[in-house]
Amino acid sequence: MKVFISADIEGVAGVVHREHTARDGREHDRARMLMTEEVNACIEGALSWGATEVVVNDSHGTMRNLIPEAIHPEAEYITGSPKILAMMEGINPEFDAAIFLGYHSRMGNDGILNHTFHGGVIQNIRINHRDMGEIALNAGIAGVFGVPVVLVTGCQHAAGEALEFIPNVETAIVKHTINRQSAKNLSPQKARCLIKEKTIASLSRLPTFQPVSLQGPFEVEITYLHPGLADAAGILPIVERVNQTTHRFETDEFITAFRYIRSLIAIAGALN
Repeated sequence: MKVFISADIEGVAGVVHREHTARDGREHDRARMLMTEEVNACIEGALSWGATEVVVNDSHGTMRNLIPEAIHPEAEYITGSPKILAMMEGINPEFDAAIFLGYHSRMGNDGILNHTFHGGVIQNIRINHRDMGEIALNAGIAGVFGVPVVLVTGCQHAAGEALEFIPNVETAIVKHTINRQSAKNLSPQKARCLIKEKTIASLSRLPTFQPVSLQGPFEVEITYLHPGLADAAGILPIVERVNQTTHRFETDEFITAFRYIRSLIAIAGALN
């Protein structure tokens, strides 16, 4: 059994503020350790259920957050950016299951530190008239390769968002959002125990999961936080300007849609 873990940081127990998530934050190193130990708990759960290979993709910000000397020695990890598939770099049809660890809800939803890829750029992403955040978009990428998402960890709103898009997915709620920058957290030890238990529970019912299968063609709308961001991203010729803050484009392939989304965010984000 091969297990792929995409690891973000905002959904980790104890992480509630930019000082945890930004590289210049005073508490970033502590958050990195909390993230690494939750990843390790997930790895331990996968290995205990019989996984023969576990690959972890560091999926937050610069994607250089996991602490190499602290990560479980039986796992391999992908670090650094840019990466073509970003948070899903490394996924392929050989994996039996994907796990989203430390995830958060999308911009526009409730949830701790919620955003969609870039909190300084994106207001909303809609595909075929459906709002999508990182959980949905990354599950769609896993589905392209025929890999089911079996577990999502984070706050209660991330869990709810996951269940809306991935029916029957296992969830591990390690904290409850109070508002965007405060939460009631499990202790790190209890969060890790829960993640290990839920990893085992999800893999134990692997035959009941199906990959997310999104059918094209895909009509994509990206709404930015202000018109200047749309002005900058408008250099990409595939897009049509819908209004002051929204671009639209169409494609038949989901990975192509994903790569255009990431490209538009990168162009617009250069203004920040």
